[in-house]
Amino acid sequence: MIEMLKNGLPDILDGLPLFPKQASTVAGTVDTLYLVWVALSVIVTVGIFSVILFLAIRYRRRHAAEVGAGELHAPAIEIVSMTIPFVIAMAMFAWGTAVYVELREPPKDAVEYFAFGKQWMWKYQHPNGRRQINDFTIPADTPIKMTMTSEDVIHSFFIPDFRVKQDVLPGRYTTVWFEATEPGEYRMLCAEYCGSEHSLMGGIVTVLERDEYEAWLQSDDTGTLPVSSGEQLFTSLSCSTCHQAGSESRGPSLHGLFGTDVQIATVGDVTADENYIRESILEPRAKVRSGYMPLMPTFKGQVSEEELHDLVAYIKTLNRVTRTADTDGETSLVSSGG
Repeated sequence: MIEMLKNGLPDILDGLPLFPKQASTVAGTVDTLYLVWVALSVIVTVGIFSVILFLAIRYRRRHAAEVGAGELHAPAIEIVSMTIPFVIAMAMFAWGTAVYVELREPPKDAVEYFAFGKQWMWKYQHPNGRRQINDFTIPADTPIKMTMTSEDVIHSFFIPDFRVKQDVLPGRYTTVWFEATEPGEYRMLCAEYCGSEHSLMGGIVTVLERDEYEAWLQSDDTGTLPVSSGEQLFTSLSCSTCHQAGSESRGPSLHGLFGTDVQIATVGDVTADENYIRESILEPRAKVRSGYMPLMPTFKGQVSEEELHDLVAYIKTLNRVTRTADTDGETSLVSSGG
């Protein structure tokens, strides 16, 4: 048995790589930062224990009557011993911050995809409306921004080969981005314990060349564009009854809303981003716009997370606003979205 284990050990180790494959544009940067931190930690740890061991042996008490010398005060040594670790720590902090910002800020040309976590599955939506469950197909060499939310408890979106991980929270949207560099299949996991079948909540991310991905995407034309679905919901829920352009509307106009600062009666200015729009649909009295009465009913329980996403996607298109002059010479807002 022992001989068999010895002979089989190299084969076992060959199948257990030290690190996952580097399959994204940020994987190498993350690994380099991690390895430098590990190397510094090892050097400092070995250095400290070596000095302790040397001093313990060199200045050990040899006789029962032996008395140590008086304490020597050395300001220069104290200053150097504090300055060097401070400089190293600040340099690593600055480097880590730069990597964090790179991981958090998607490129302007990133393509937006959506993910919905639910016990115990991942649901994905492509820009053209095509949907997948657990398995996720994406193009290579394309920056991808994932906008995610949970339908129940906290989940965590984790692709080890891409070095990206982001908590997915109920009641709000979180984002993460990555750019896959090599076609292939990669494991995707939930990295937050979310219930009895947490270990089963995962799937495969399939990376295709761009032309192959486009062909795969067009092979199923049953999906509905989120904006189109959102527009239908906007009409069926009678949202346009109150949210019209003009001073006589019972609710504020949504044209040109997304990305702007709005005045809230209780907290002042807030940015009208995806989370603000989502909260306004489900908890309309949480942040009431100044100058308006809290008349809007809640739609909690009436729309699903996917429908919420479609509504938000449609409202975001109303951000494309042009100004026209009416017959009386006054300026009015006309949306080019929808």
